[in-house]
Amino acid sequence: MLRKLRGRRGQGMTEYIIIVALIAIAAIGVVGLFGDNIRDLFATSANALAGKENVESKAVTANKKLFDHKNLKKFATENEPNE
Repeated sequence: MLRKLRGRRGQGMTEYIIIVALIAIAAIGVVGLFGDNIRDLFATSANALAGKENVESKAVTANKKLFDHKNLKKFATENEPNE
């Protein structure tokens, strides 16, 4: 009976290790994609807190065209080849 309890406890620990590993991989991916913007935003915040008055963020901002919903009505007009 003691062996059965020990085996189940180890199985739960293994599952938690797998979950933590997946979260770590996801965090590394997010930092890899957005690391430059995050670094620029923190630098801007630190400069503003330090008392610099003319602080400007160098982070890339999203514009409406990136998030505009595309559908088949606009497909022909927006996807014309550049000449």
